[in-house]
Amino acid sequence: MIHHPIDEAMRKALRDHVFPGAVLFVGRGEQRLFFEAYGQANRFNGQPMTRQTVFDLASLTKPLATTLAAAWLVDRGQIALDRSVATWLPVFAKTDKAAITPRQLLTHRSGLPAHRRFYMSLKSLPFQLRKETVLDLLLNVPLIAPSGEATLYSDLGFMLLCRLIERVAGCSLDRFLADHIYGPLGIHDLFFVDLHSGTRPGRLFAATELCPLRNRLLIGEVHDDNAWYTGGVDGHAGLFGTAEAVHRLLRSLVGGSHGASADTVFSPSIVTEVLYGNPVHQFTLGFDRPAVKNSSAGRYFSKKTVGHLGFTGVSFWMDLLTDMTVILLTNRVHPFRWRNRLIDFRPRIHDRIMEHFGIQRD
Repeated sequence: MIHHPIDEAMRKALRDHVFPGAVLFVGRGEQRLFFEAYGQANRFNGQPMTRQTVFDLASLTKPLATTLAAAWLVDRGQIALDRSVATWLPVFAKTDKAAITPRQLLTHRSGLPAHRRFYMSLKSLPFQLRKETVLDLLLNVPLIAPSGEATLYSDLGFMLLCRLIERVAGCSLDRFLADHIYGPLGIHDLFFVDLHSGTRPGRLFAATELCPLRNRLLIGEVHDDNAWYTGGVDGHAGLFGTAEAVHRLLRSLVGGSHGASADTVFSPSIVTEVLYGNPVHQFTLGFDRPAVKNSSAGRYFSKKTVGHLGFTGVSFWMDLLTDMTVILLTNRVHPFRWRNRLIDFRPRIHDRIMEHFGIQRD
């Protein structure tokens, strides 16, 4: 029997309780190099993980949903990256947030704080009032820094961006993405679960946490509490999907950046801005870059790499120089979020992958 070093590393991670289950997708260009599922999607009923398992993608919502919705609108002149958000949300005029721009929101330079427990204020309100109430909460939260002066990763910035997109588009973020991006690209396994509708798509979901706030095991409902209390659809979290769907979306972006693919809904100029823009900062538009030291991407991804992590145990890194993509989706918060062993495992598995396929930097 031939031992595969990547497979061995993933199975050892299961034994070491890094996660109950995972799906690992490795591709180079359009070529699929490795695609396997491991462990359990649900420890309580023994449901096995499969390559088609749907994950709560948590903060991958930022680059794969909200950013792309904004890019579509920028592409068509409906949003301008460097105009004040008050252009579309007049309530922000004459406030300390009047100078914030969509570009600053996308690159985490708005000055808004990382997180606030908005759900504590929302949970006593009727469903139909909660999403609009978030706008009032955002108006009143103090800035950590003046807009444009510091990079501060912020869920709140993407919550604001969601409301701007929905105001301009005239529909909900999930509807917009389905109609204008995912649908036209033929990607059906990226979606939000709208809690207002009371229905769940008929797919197998990876379980997340035994939630003390909701007093139940979360399956097919967003893990993030702020997103849940606003109805499951928001700019910072709420997207669900499979590893293969994430890969298809990323490949459509790469093809669009070269203008060589008909399988895209974006112009080459906006995709180039999304993937390569803001070169001296940690973030492009909505996408993260590997840290200079101790990156979760490991040692071998180049400086021309974009990606993102998500709290539920999900991540992707796409090297635009070598054309390597690694998508690691896990349910590491199942059944509890404590003792995050994934932090140490991620760089190791990325290094093992790049070494195995002979892609290493000097």
